[in-house]
Amino acid sequence: MGSTASTRNGTWRNWGGTVLARPAREVAPASVEELASAVRRAAEDGLPVKAVGTGHSFTSIAATDGVQIRPHLLTGIRDVDRAAGTVTVEAGTPLERLNTALAREGLSLTNMGDIMEQTVAGATSTGTHGTGRDSASVAAQIRGLELVTADGSVLTCSEKENPEVFAAARIGLGALGIVSAITFAVEPVFLLTAREEPMPLDRVLAEFDALHAENEHFEFYWFPHTGNTNTKRNNRSAGPERPVHPVRGWFEDEFLSNGVFQAANWVGRAAPATVPALARVSSRALSARTYTDIPYKVFTSPRRVRFVEMEYAVPREALVDTLRELKAMVDRSPLRVSFPVEVRTAPADDITLSTASGRDTAYIAVHMFRGTPYQGYFTAAERIFTAHEGRPHWGKINTRDADYLSRVYPRFAEFTALRDRLDPERRFRNDYLRRVLGS
Repeated sequence: MGSTASTRNGTWRNWGGTVLARPAREVAPASVEELASAVRRAAEDGLPVKAVGTGHSFTSIAATDGVQIRPHLLTGIRDVDRAAGTVTVEAGTPLERLNTALAREGLSLTNMGDIMEQTVAGATSTGTHGTGRDSASVAAQIRGLELVTADGSVLTCSEKENPEVFAAARIGLGALGIVSAITFAVEPVFLLTAREEPMPLDRVLAEFDALHAENEHFEFYWFPHTGNTNTKRNNRSAGPERPVHPVRGWFEDEFLSNGVFQAANWVGRAAPATVPALARVSSRALSARTYTDIPYKVFTSPRRVRFVEMEYAVPREALVDTLRELKAMVDRSPLRVSFPVEVRTAPADDITLSTASGRDTAYIAVHMFRGTPYQGYFTAAERIFTAHEGRPHWGKINTRDADYLSRVYPRFAEFTALRDRLDPERRFRNDYLRRVLGS
């Protein structure tokens, strides 16, 4: 099954095991022309059509009972333009392939999320992001898009060409068309020094504004049932390269972060009463370390322990209060949470439905081990997040609808009006889009 979704007996499953779909048919186009004709054929047959990436969304954003477009043949780099500082890639290219190809060319994205399994189109369409004081999500690095719209025509957009489509389609939720190629801004490859160290939660919250201001990329993980966090600061460095030692890297990233952590979660799932003690051990397992490497080797890490996730974007100034409320809720509840809570930031951007659209943002992500009941925890967390005008990550579990989302996104009506224009017959519809965008 590997790191992506799977299809068995005509049933498609996402990575987290939270979504099942039975498409009427599957198509794997190898070119934009084949993609456009698949969309036209779906229209002739009266079927909805959805593209799936690697299934790393926990929501049913990519699910369809109509035509499922599989991305694995629509991959590779079309063009590297060093003068413009851009690279154009086919939509189905996995981020890992993009990152390694760019590194070979001596280039890099400016910022990225923490896994590389997703396709470029899947990652950007759902708003995948890392953490950054000045540099924003993966979608915010897009300089041009090629989109197959509902009538099967191919539309290109950028800041200069079809700018109103460009404003929305960079994080388009699959609602405006099917992305066939993306042009990203890239820069000459650089080095990052990562400094990872444990820190008490009270200190992180007291010093959060300074930690955010002093570091290009700051994030931390708080372990529920403890007052402990692991912090990570990534900053540009003049070098030299000092990668993590392979043995230590295996021990910390594979053995502790994946192997032992998986075992601890198995124990916690079988015997929830052990979770607080396990959390105290987990939160102290990783010691401080510093290393320097090229960006994708610092930003991303393997995630082999399967989980389900909810993440909300709150105004950055609301982070400390929100997290204190989350901790108080966990402390007074019977919940047993074995996965750390992840906190990251992003600057305001200008993408219509970006979780950071128009406001400096902090992200709070709650996780539960796959197979443990998560509803009670997520419902209580969501109540806290929405009280702070939180915006849910489009690819992670949430229960919000168009009525709520239109209140927390000032440009929501701009997006739905564009959808009415580009897809009046709702060729790209599914249940998820009906809930979050309205019919």
